[in-house]
Amino acid sequence: MTPKDPNDGQRPASSEDQSEWELSLFDAEDLTAPMSADDPILNISVASVPGEGESVSRDENDSEKRSIPFWIELPILIGVALIVAVVIKTFFFQAFFIPTGSMKETLQIDDRVLVNKISYAVGDISRGDVIVFDDPRSGFEAPPESVVTSAVRNLFESIGLATPKSEFIKRVIGLPGDEVKLVDNQLFVNGVAIDEPYLQSEARPPSTCGDSGYGPEVVPEGHLLVMGDNRCHSSDGRSFGPIPEEDVVGKAFVIIWPPDRWSGL
Repeated sequence: MTPKDPNDGQRPASSEDQSEWELSLFDAEDLTAPMSADDPILNISVASVPGEGESVSRDENDSEKRSIPFWIELPILIGVALIVAVVIKTFFFQAFFIPTGSMKETLQIDDRVLVNKISYAVGDISRGDVIVFDDPRSGFEAPPESVVTSAVRNLFESIGLATPKSEFIKRVIGLPGDEVKLVDNQLFVNGVAIDEPYLQSEARPPSTCGDSGYGPEVVPEGHLLVMGDNRCHSSDGRSFGPIPEEDVVGKAFVIIWPPDRWSGL
């Protein structure tokens, strides 16, 4: 006995309807059939949409690769900051701490000024500039220090928390070739009386300043004569003489601390 076709009685009568029916049946069977691992659609889906467990695992691995222990990261950051500070201090700008009153009233004790170390590489030194220069005292030699002490000192000096013991800050009074004379606290350069509005008032009357006379002296070529604005209480060119231009560290051009004294020099 011939088995009964389960679709018997459902096939279309015409040949055209028969073809459409077979195509519809093929599509339905194809959609319900199990997909192969080699199926391109399945591969695209799996590759583009990872499973939830796989995604979490990958994120954890990436996090482990990116994270650096704090105890390793901190000294690295400190080291980088120290290197940057020393490079800036050495070649560009340095904050300079004022330890004495030799530049009053222009600069007060504990003021911080910013020194431009490249200004004289592109320009000339002018009379009246406030400059930082190496200690001109003969025989002066900075005491030896360890690597750690040197690093800490450089860091503190770069942010103005310490002043280099080997550097002074004064005002340029005489340029190379100038004849400088100081009589009764009146400055003469090349025979011309110079107005000095930056001097504190007590530096002017001879009775309060004592004998501060100087010269006349001619400033040698390649040298500068410097004096403090607190003319009565300043160890400067009157005692140690003119300084070599090559010993100039840079030009102090602005007071950066305290905030209520912000101003240019």
